[in-house]
Amino acid sequence: MPAVRFEHVTKVYRGARGPFKALDDVSFDIERGEFFGLLGPNGAGKTTLISILAGLARATGGRVTVMGHDVVADYAAARRALGIVPQELVFDPFFSVRETLRIQSGYFGVHGNDAWIDELLEGLGLADKAGANMRQLSGGMKRRVLVAQALVHRPPVIVLDEPTAGVDVELRQTLWQFVARLNKAGHTVLLTTHYLEEAEALCSRIAMLKLGRIVALDRTSALLAGTASTMLRFKTDDALPADVAAHARVTGRIAQVSAHDAAEVERLLARLRESGVRIEDLEIGRADLEDVFLEIMQGAGQAA
Repeated sequence: MPAVRFEHVTKVYRGARGPFKALDDVSFDIERGEFFGLLGPNGAGKTTLISILAGLARATGGRVTVMGHDVVADYAAARRALGIVPQELVFDPFFSVRETLRIQSGYFGVHGNDAWIDELLEGLGLADKAGANMRQLSGGMKRRVLVAQALVHRPPVIVLDEPTAGVDVELRQTLWQFVARLNKAGHTVLLTTHYLEEAEALCSRIAMLKLGRIVALDRTSALLAGTASTMLRFKTDDALPADVAAHARVTGRIAQVSAHDAAEVERLLARLRESGVRIEDLEIGRADLEDVFLEIMQGAGQAA
């Protein structure tokens, strides 16, 4: 039995402009102990899928289970098996950090877990803030408390919905070290993130959503192996020729162009020289998950 199962999940919203299908027959399993990534552009359906998993939204069709418990028919058991770190900073301003975690424990009927609370505070770098009022914390510290709240009842499945959005490097490293430790101890982790280097480093398997449909689902290593294996990265102040620009990713002065083999690398460099493009800091390396993501999304768009 998988930790999480999505079976033919469909979600249709009805508005003034007619029905809108946010999810279209989404099916996949997340195995127990897996570190799984759910990726997609804004509006792909990730938040809707997480909301259905958490019981905050009802699917129009299909079924979702957590540790074998249906999220509708057996909501309480399914919710107890989940620890969810939301995108938004939601907190009660009237309690200290430790009081907040004790109250959260009570929601799940957990008592006498001060040793685990101490471990969470230490592991997430909150030990010196245990007695501080939530109002006194910075945004990054509040984010750490949200993570601790999600873990306080020791759920077997942890859902991290953009957990490092807008936070500093120190928090990202602290969070990933702690979550990786929990994953090694057997906890299942579902991660949504726009930081694709995090997904590449952490997730053993990845699903990609676009317009409510799964457009890729495979092991991270297989996704990386299945795309253009070579990437040219360079800086330039010149405009790229149209045929190269059509396949390039440009961020400021940095351009990245994919190539499948050495011969194609030579052709690209020759084309740039012919066009008078002056190149600085040329690097030739392997494609990363961001390259794979963009290639799959563009291909899915063409297929649609």
